[in-house]
Amino acid sequence: MQTIDLAKEELKRVDHMFYVSLKYTRTCDVIRNIINRMIASYNYVFSAILEDLESDDKISAIPTHDRLRAEKVLELKKNHKEFIQHYFLLRKIHDAEFDRREEYRKHVTLLAKFGEDTIFEVNVPLILDYYKKVIEYIKMVEEELK
Repeated sequence: MQTIDLAKEELKRVDHMFYVSLKYTRTCDVIRNIINRMIASYNYVFSAILEDLESDDKISAIPTHDRLRAEKVLELKKNHKEFIQHYFLLRKIHDAEFDRREEYRKHVTLLAKFGEDTIFEVNVPLILDYYKKVIEYIKMVEEELK
């Protein structure tokens, strides 16, 4: 359960960044940092799941790369599909080229560019929804690991 605690610590940082840093700065850099912390939280949860499965001799080894860990969890836990897809979306947003709109204003928006024609808008309400989804996943995994 120690790895789950690390995921919770990341979420505490996300909470602070959302309710304090983003509230006062209104920058896309804070949005990117929030996304990065949520990704880290997911990575800790995947590690906890795989460590539990390894201790129960259900898998022989834990993959070393974060993306492979997520794919392994998806392979072994079909009911986690929605959350793992969310994880991959967060990674895609974080890795994409981005632009800024209305920075330093109430409706600050990060514009992630997925290719030539596709632009994904990340605003404050969407980040809040994503944050709640990560919290929901951690609670679900905690119940499963008890």
